[in-house]
Parts: sequence; C-alpha cells; structure tokens
Amino acid sequence: MKKSYEKTIKDLSLMLMYLTRQQDNNEFCRYRELSWKGYDFDVLEKLEKEELLWQPRGRRGYDKYLYLTEAGRNVAQELLEQYGFSDKPMQEKFEFRTIKEEEIEQAVTIEQICFPPNEACSAEHMRERIKVAADLFLVAVDKENGQIAGFLNGIATNEYMFRDEFFTDALLHQPDGRNIMLLGLDVLPEYRKQGLAHEIMYQYLRREGDRDRKMITLTCLKSKVKFYHKMGFNDRGVSDSTWGNEEWHEMTYDLNM
Repeated sequence: MKKSYEKTIKDLSLMLMYLTRQQDNNEFCRYRELSWKGYDFDVLEKLEKEELLWQPRGRRGYDKYLYLTEAGRNVAQELLEQYGFSDKPMQEKFEFRTIKEEEIEQAVTIEQICFPPNEACSAEHMRERIKVAADLFLVAVDKENGQIAGFLNGIATNEYMFRDEFFTDALLHQPDGRNIMLLGLDVLPEYRKQGLAHEIMYQYLRREGDRDRKMITLTCLKSKVKFYHKMGFNDRGVSDSTWGNEEWHEMTYDLNM
C-alpha cells in the first residue's frame, strides 16, 4: 500500500535523524547521540508528541539539536528494514535487545567462557538473575547466526554502594530502583577488538537513561579502570567488594543529575 506524502516525509525524516546521529561531546552525557535539526517543524512536533524524540529547550527557545528516544531509535531501525536501507555497520551486524528466556543457557555458557572460575557468576545465580531481572540484560545478537555475541547485565536498586550480595541474591532487584549495579560485561573472544563492548555499554546507558535511572555502578580490576574511564565512568577507588578474592575498583556513571 502506497503511503501518504505526509507519512513518507515523517518516516524519511526519522530515518535521517537516526542515520546522521553522532555522539554528544557533553562530558555529562556521552552516552547520548544527538541529531542536528534541519527538518520540518510540524514533523518534529508530531514525532515529539509520539515520544520518538525530545527537543532540548533553552531560555531562547528550542536548541539546534534533538535526541531520539529508545522508542524512536527502534522505530527508525524498523523503517530502515522496511524501506530496504542500510544501517550503521554495528547495528547492521548485531541486534541489541533484551534477553529472551530461551537464551538463558547461552548466557550461562558465555559467562563461564568470559570470566575465570573465581570471578564468574554461577549457573544457578545467572539463571535466577535472568528470570528476575531480564529487562536489565542487554544482549548483542549476531544477525548472521542468531547467537549471542555478548551481553551486559545488572540489577536495579535504590542503594548507592556496591556489595557482593548483588551477585548472588537476585531478589535484591528493585524494578523501579533509581540506580543500576552492573554485574558483568561479557563478549565472546571471537567478537572482541571490534568495538562491541563499547557499543553494548553505550546502548545500555542510553536505554537506562531513557528509563530515568540516576546512576550506574560497576566494579572492575585495576587493569580495566582506564577502559571504563574512556566510557565516561569515574573511579571511586578501591571497592569494599572482595568477590573472587580480588581487589576491585568501584566506578560510577551519572545518568540523570
């Protein structure tokens, strides 16, 4: 069925916003991707009313850029497929989404591959965590073979300090919690050094920022502090965590001040 002129302009505008988006240079929200304006004002108003984008407003009115929401990005991706257009390489190769129940055992196996025995989450705890907090799992699925290439997971809480019980007690998850405690960034060896870990993290930060979370916290070994600092995390110093009998650094990212 042929689409109306208005619908076509609206679809094409949303796709162009998505395809021309770029990472915000603002140090306080590096996870966001902005698009510069140059579109019909009525179209922008309609898309904002549908909660597909939001337009920052200053004292003098609208700013010159906009942000697509999670829903806006998803709709744009669907439209690209519908029209037969190509996406950016990372999105073209991987699908980023919440984990599915039938993928639980894949996640369990990947965790054992990616972490040494003293650091890996047990199969029992991983299964329980996915069942309780599946929406806090973000997986990158290889579109070519349908398998999970990597994932990031955590639980929500109103607490501010990391404690090892988050690894073992999924019932500490509070769905409406203001903060997220990250419990593992896993990327299979054959998919490393391609920028996938960074992309998973940025996708996760954008998603949870849209959900109005306040702070993301993780722990990492000293050798990984620089890795997470490049993503915008701040090092709080040595953590109280003794998980796996290791010394960890606690790092945080402020999403919504």
